Amino acid sequence: MKRIRLILILFVFLVSLTACAPQTTNQPPAAAETSNIAIPMLSGEGQPAGEAYPAPAEAVQPSPAGDQPYPAPEVSTSPTESPSGAYPAPGEEASPVYGGGETLRIAVLPIVDNLPMIVAQREGLFANYGVQVEFIPVASAAERDQVIMAGQADGMINEIISTLLYNKDSIQVQIVRLARVATPASAQYHLVVSATSGINEVSQLKGVPIGISQGTIIEYITDRLLEREGFQAQEIQKIAVPKIPDRLALLSSGELKAATLPDPFSYLAVQQGGRFLLQDSKYPEYGHSTYTFRKVVIDQKPQAIRAFLAAIEEAVMKITLSPEQYVNVLVEEKLIPAPLASSYQTPPFPPKGIPDERLWNDVLAWATAKGIVTSAISYTDSVTSAFLP
Repeated sequence: MKRIRLILILFVFLVSLTACAPQTTNQPPAAAETSNIAIPMLSGEGQPAGEAYPAPAEAVQPSPAGDQPYPAPEVSTSPTESPSGAYPAPGEEASPVYGGGETLRIAVLPIVDNLPMIVAQREGLFANYGVQVEFIPVASAAERDQVIMAGQADGMINEIISTLLYNKDSIQVQIVRLARVATPASAQYHLVVSATSGINEVSQLKGVPIGISQGTIIEYITDRLLEREGFQAQEIQKIAVPKIPDRLALLSSGELKAATLPDPFSYLAVQQGGRFLLQDSKYPEYGHSTYTFRKVVIDQKPQAIRAFLAAIEEAVMKITLSPEQYVNVLVEEKLIPAPLASSYQTPPFPPKGIPDERLWNDVLAWATAKGIVTSAISYTDSVTSAFLP
């Protein structure tokens, strides 16, 4: 009798687990650049065949004042010399933040932009600030959006175009911090030409098809960089190649003369014979990625959001103080391929800040002109600095 009762209890428990399993929606809000990307094999790279290397959530920063269209947030190169007070001065203590032990689930693509989150998790910073963080790996921006829309994750790294698409009908998500930006010394996106292209000057790109992903930050960056170089709209020719490995392969084979690629794929292209022609480090006010959370989660767990961002701030300070120490972390987490480790420099990560409203308006104007969105979407409702430490 006891055995029968035990079997019945186990049966009920298994049924309950099945009923609680999360369900996935098939309706992502935004067009994604890629899905299930496989990184090309390199000589000497011990990577299992078919291993996924998804595209960055392609992902705001300044160029010299004067000819830039709008100012970008300041990025301090020293954790003790931030003009905006992003880091406490020596001997000064930051305001205490505690998350109350709540859990935040973050949908994560394997992108370099994730490094501060990984450092915060590895070094116990999230726990120190009283917030539990669970990473939910996703293979593409499309899968990330499915997970967010299904409520299976609370936050993500994305960019303004993605947020516009989420909020085109109602405010679903809010940007709470910059994740990564281009700087004059560190590019995030690169226009690369093939070894056989015969192109040595930017002006030679007029009328040449450039491999891009349509309706994404890659296309936005391509347009804005070439416009700043004096191109008219009709002189910018683009060809849609949504998957980054396809774009990289076509460029390496010479079938594409030019393509816009994110870090670190651009470095792979150069390693395979390509050449950097134009980078957003020349006009760094355009390249960006952001930490973004679902609005309902922000409303329900404001202290957890504050604690999360406080931990990110401390992680950024650690990376800024010793960037070379984290290259191995990037390799271990498969954020960069091992053959790049000896030459790759950990990019700078910005101190606390949010995208400038003029950047938001510029992206909105571009997306509206492309027909990606059809109405004005509020900056103040979509971006908040209220949770920055």
